[in-house]
Amino acid sequence: MNFFRFFKKKDNQDGKRGPENGDTDGMEGFDKELELFRQQMTPPDEFKDGFTWIALFGALFVGLLMVPGAVYMTLLVGQGIGPAAQWVTLILFIEVTRRANKSLGKAEIFTLFYLAGTVMITASMAQGGFQGGMSVLYFQFLAQSESMQAAGISDQLPSWVVPSDIEVLEQRNIFMRAWLPCIGMIIFTMIIGRFDSMVLGYGLFRLTSDVERLPFPMAPIGAQGILALSEEQGGESSSSQTVQEGDDGEKRSWRWRIFSIGSMIGLLFGAIFMGLPTVTGALLDEPITFLPIPFVDFTPLTGQYISAVAIGLSFNLGDFLIGMVLPFWAVVGGFAGLLITLVANPMLYHADILTSWVPGDGLQATFFKANLDFYFSFSVGVALAIAVAGTMALVRRYRRAKRRREQQQLDGPEAKGFKNDFVIPKGRGDIKKRFIIISYLVVMSAYIGVSMFLLYVTDGFIYWPVIWIMFFYAMAYTPLMSYMSARLEGIAGQSLTIPLVREALFIFSGYHGVAVWFLPIPLHNYGQMAVFYRQAELTGTSFRSIWKAEILLVPIILVGSLVFANVIWQMGEIPGPRFLFAQEWWEVTAAQQAIVYSSTLGGYTHFERALNFAYIGWGLGIGVAGFSIMNVLGLPIFLMYGIIRGLNQTLPFMIIPQFLGAMVGRFVFQRRYGVKRWRQIIPVLFAGFSCGMGLMGTFSLGFVFLKQSVVELPF
Repeated sequence: MNFFRFFKKKDNQDGKRGPENGDTDGMEGFDKELELFRQQMTPPDEFKDGFTWIALFGALFVGLLMVPGAVYMTLLVGQGIGPAAQWVTLILFIEVTRRANKSLGKAEIFTLFYLAGTVMITASMAQGGFQGGMSVLYFQFLAQSESMQAAGISDQLPSWVVPSDIEVLEQRNIFMRAWLPCIGMIIFTMIIGRFDSMVLGYGLFRLTSDVERLPFPMAPIGAQGILALSEEQGGESSSSQTVQEGDDGEKRSWRWRIFSIGSMIGLLFGAIFMGLPTVTGALLDEPITFLPIPFVDFTPLTGQYISAVAIGLSFNLGDFLIGMVLPFWAVVGGFAGLLITLVANPMLYHADILTSWVPGDGLQATFFKANLDFYFSFSVGVALAIAVAGTMALVRRYRRAKRRREQQQLDGPEAKGFKNDFVIPKGRGDIKKRFIIISYLVVMSAYIGVSMFLLYVTDGFIYWPVIWIMFFYAMAYTPLMSYMSARLEGIAGQSLTIPLVREALFIFSGYHGVAVWFLPIPLHNYGQMAVFYRQAELTGTSFRSIWKAEILLVPIILVGSLVFANVIWQMGEIPGPRFLFAQEWWEVTAAQQAIVYSSTLGGYTHFERALNFAYIGWGLGIGVAGFSIMNVLGLPIFLMYGIIRGLNQTLPFMIIPQFLGAMVGRFVFQRRYGVKRWRQIIPVLFAGFSCGMGLMGTFSLGFVFLKQSVVELPF
């Protein structure tokens, strides 16, 4: 078998018209490159329910065996084992079913993949609100943090966040009566949050994928990996292109070959990048590293010549490969946005706009201060520009659909709206649009109602300006930002976030106290969920199986994360010498949070200047002008969204390797193998790379647990 037979060069079809090259009937005015990526991978004709007994056992396996590793690794090295747990679980269950002379279907594999990933991500989250056992561990630290005590915050933490009795904290036992209010908040937040994200994320998917037909370039990565595993075990085959004839005439899956090669690359790179530091760190006093983790920070040096510009470089091969996966012009736009900041930030600094930056600041401090001084407000304006562009795109699509209906002389209720412009696949498991709206109103009411109750319990009254801010989040900001983020995910494969929104509005509300920072507020971004639903669609997984799996997930995550967090806490103080990352970074994080939390205790705060309506106007004007110029010149829509991504929206150390990867992919591999074939190869290769990195992370974690299990005798 020769792997390179698959890469045999074929004639490039870029100049021809046809669906495979992004040119379809009725697509006038529509960016052809969008349709090219849209048809990179198409959904199957049949959708199946992937929620089976195997998925149930897989979730229990992850909850019982993988969750403690995720919690421990987060405390030790600051990085969970989510991807590792997903791929290990899949491969293990595929091998077990193979021994039983059975095979897993694509829908079953995807559901198992989703269950494992969700359990691991939620179980290992900390510092982000009420997210399982890790939040309990972090909250107990906040109550004892030197930074919080110095700022006068420790004594004001509500009882539903952390017990105020220091004797309770010293016992290191979550399952005490004093912890019940906090556990109750965890249960409420997890239940309402899971329901919230699944239903409203589905609504965004319907809008951006079904109506706008955005390509979602990152969705095929996970989907292609699922197909590779499915085809390798002799399971389902999605099309005639899924197999190639081998040298011996035997049919073999090209996806599996490429996935395997990507896995080997991930294993080899992972051994150097994360395996060596993890293993040597467990066995030696100082870990041995060949490549800096997570990046090299050049900002303190370059700040002498380029003021207020965050500059760094990541040596993670994954960032390089991501540049090949993402649309080329989106990556080029991101790099162009970074170049713009190289020129704009020094000008803003000398114009006394970026006033917080001082020479010697590192990348994180420079990035944070630039957001505080300018990019917070500027990003709000840019988001509004994306909303305008999205609305105009919807209007144009509606007009095209209307013209086609008039030409075909269609009548009746089925010709209304967009219903003739797309067809919902049969058996996909869709729900009524009115259920999405009702669910949204119920969820937002629950968030606001519980927040009102907590404010009353804590302060003895309800501070209504905070409640009105929550209504603004629920009715305006969250829907708008989620749609903007889903649209950016659908076009450029990156999410849109505007930092410091919560901080600025709560400070401007005039609230006095710290309880407001821990309220379950309706401020969320559901853009990433649209990508998830697109992946489910591409693998032929019925949405109903995902919703049934959610009912199983919540108790597993709750019980597993709380129980194992309690067990790990019994091993020693957190932070402490056993948990190096928490010991090194939690106090730094608490010091930064103390600045924010103390801003509602009275006195001057730097956040008072964060919201500037003039800068919002700049962002709106530049964004609208940019989209207009792109449209007039006929430039790729990916380019503008990439520039938005690069304008202080993405950490700069990631953009440079992504740009290099995009250039290599475009001018080396794509020229050699053709656009369509290369676009089929690279998502599978990257999925295999992620699997290899995950497996190496799991292997390295075994050494850590082995070292921790060794008991030194006193003789």
